[in-house]
Amino acid sequence: MGKKGKKEKKGRGAEKTAAKMEKKVSKRSRKEEEDLEALIAHFQTLDAKKTQIVETPCSPPSPRLNASLSVHPEKDELILFGGEYFNGQKTFLYNELYIYNIRKDTWTKVEIPNPPPRRCAHQAVVVPQGGGQLWIFGGEFASPDGEQFYHYKDLWVLHLATKTWEQVRSPGGPSGRSGHRMVAWKRQLILFGGFHESTRDYIYYNDVYTFDLDTFTWSKLSPSGTGPTPRSGCQMSVTPQGSIVIYGGYSKQRVKKDVDKGTQHSDMFLLKSEEGREGRWVWTRINPSGTKPTPRSGFSVAVAPNHQTLLFGGVCDEEEEESLEGDFFNDLYFYDATKNRWFAGQLKGPKSEKRKRRRGTKAEPEGADKQDSGEASAHAPLEVVREVVAEDGTVVTIKQVIATPGSSAQPQSDEDDSPEEAGGPWVEPRPRSNAMLAVKHSRLYLYGGMFEAGDRQVTLSDLYCLDLHKMDQWTVLVEADPETQEWLEETDSEEDSDAGEGAEGGEDDEDDEDSSEEDGGHERVAYGADLGLLPLLNVFLILLLPHERATAPLGDAW
Repeated sequence: MGKKGKKEKKGRGAEKTAAKMEKKVSKRSRKEEEDLEALIAHFQTLDAKKTQIVETPCSPPSPRLNASLSVHPEKDELILFGGEYFNGQKTFLYNELYIYNIRKDTWTKVEIPNPPPRRCAHQAVVVPQGGGQLWIFGGEFASPDGEQFYHYKDLWVLHLATKTWEQVRSPGGPSGRSGHRMVAWKRQLILFGGFHESTRDYIYYNDVYTFDLDTFTWSKLSPSGTGPTPRSGCQMSVTPQGSIVIYGGYSKQRVKKDVDKGTQHSDMFLLKSEEGREGRWVWTRINPSGTKPTPRSGFSVAVAPNHQTLLFGGVCDEEEEESLEGDFFNDLYFYDATKNRWFAGQLKGPKSEKRKRRRGTKAEPEGADKQDSGEASAHAPLEVVREVVAEDGTVVTIKQVIATPGSSAQPQSDEDDSPEEAGGPWVEPRPRSNAMLAVKHSRLYLYGGMFEAGDRQVTLSDLYCLDLHKMDQWTVLVEADPETQEWLEETDSEEDSDAGEGAEGGEDDEDDEDSSEEDGGHERVAYGADLGLLPLLNVFLILLLPHERATAPLGDAW
């Protein structure tokens, strides 16, 4: 009894501390959020001038990350909404809606009256009711300089059959946040975690809410058992047995003034509804077998065939002194809930060079130098090996093969492949974080995201496809050349600073085994400038100019 009472008392103490922190964050962020609320209201006034639905065939969307990519439940379409972009000086937020027709390989921009305000790092879930509905909760809006943030707590639904937006107002829901996760479970939406950030403070969440799709009401769950610590950017998916899996994520703590300690979590939990006890849930920590993902944050998640959860890419950050560098990934992992096992997604790869040449196909990607079979490539892939020490002392060795410009990542083979297996040159997405994933007809679609090149943050707008049954190689649907992107260097002048510097990088996903200290840095914690409403409004008016601008790198993500 004594131990149990002590644990319960400790739990209540943690709840009080979290409540105090949330109150502190709320108080400090109230002023900046009031400024941003006025800007958001201004944009909504402009959106309200749109009185009819306009569908315009268009080129692929501009580069972005932290958007949502959803699958239409009845049509062969992907739905892209929102996102953010950084050009080195300014942050851009979107509330654009794009439809990608899979069979026709075409994009359409759909303008619908009264859409949700501009945002990124929100969550979008599709349900089949009423011809299909796209539900969106929360997310983040940022000032052009990336130093002020507004976290939404609104709930919207896009009725796909009628192409109409509706804001659903229901009390008792989650507080404003971004980097949270949300899934559809039976006839409910279930939401977990996320974070809220102001200029000086931040708080991470591990609370759980449900939204009833029949009664349109929110309920806060209080699961028994020991659940995940507060975090954002985790994996959240529903198992074939009807439970919910939480893996990984990111959080940070203030260790001293202006110094934060970030943690990339790698623990895994199961949230299960208790049989015969409606509304009662229980947390259980699980330890899956197999080949687990290496420590990382900013990974992307989708549900593969047979209800397996697919994890792609991400970044593992390493801090030295005042610098923060990240190793980006483009690998695949699958989690099989029925076996409680992770396994790496191994691609079979394209066919042998001999067979392709014999059949008259190109042996090199466009722009690559041809080479004889015995000649070594001048642009051989670079293998990077790094060891990461987890919190429990485990040493994880990370090997990454980076294809240099003009190189082919295709392994050489002395064996001839059958004619039906002959294909094109090796293709794979660049390593990246905060990309958008979706699965339709057992095909994985990957769009956008970001990576870092020196001091630049490069935002992508490419689109790839992978057949999850064949697992042979990626297909490029939309190409993008980061080398052609504009990048505006930061300036020291006050004038340019007032016009809005770029958002400081921020990943909210992490791993419970890999910690790093950041000097106010990688989670977009920004200090300083208390910008007034007028200069912010002037900058945002400038941003209302057409989006068809030169593309450029952007900040970190959730």
